[in-house]
Amino acid sequence: MTQTSSNTKLVFICGSALQGQPDHKNLQSAKFIKKAATQARYRLHAAVDGWHPAIYEVSAGGISIPGEVYELTTAQYEHLLSTEPPNMYPSDVILADGEAITAMLYPQELVKQYNWQDISQYGGWAAYKQAVASKV
Repeated sequence: MTQTSSNTKLVFICGSALQGQPDHKNLQSAKFIKKAATQARYRLHAAVDGWHPAIYEVSAGGISIPGEVYELTTAQYEHLLSTEPPNMYPSDVILADGEAITAMLYPQELVKQYNWQDISQYGGWAAYKQAVASKV
């Protein structure tokens, strides 16, 4: 996780805590820094029938995942971790500009075990949720 000071950390958000998504409130009043995207080295799946995203790194066939960077206090970061679904874990992702920053990932083995839908073709979580909502 990128430290910005002794009391704050930068976190890449690319799922249900994005602006306009239902879990955005889990960021509390974290400071929005910028829109960003990862390098094309990740896959995106709809975990638990679309309840939350499952993102993991791959050696080939990855996509760039759009998201947002926030500055969180230690307390905000700990709160965010406490609200994440089971099995998600913090790990660095590489942004398009080469910056390594913490995001919440999901074990690829579990994605395969549960055979969750690969939604990488949508180009991001918000685009996927919008596409699903428009089909209803």
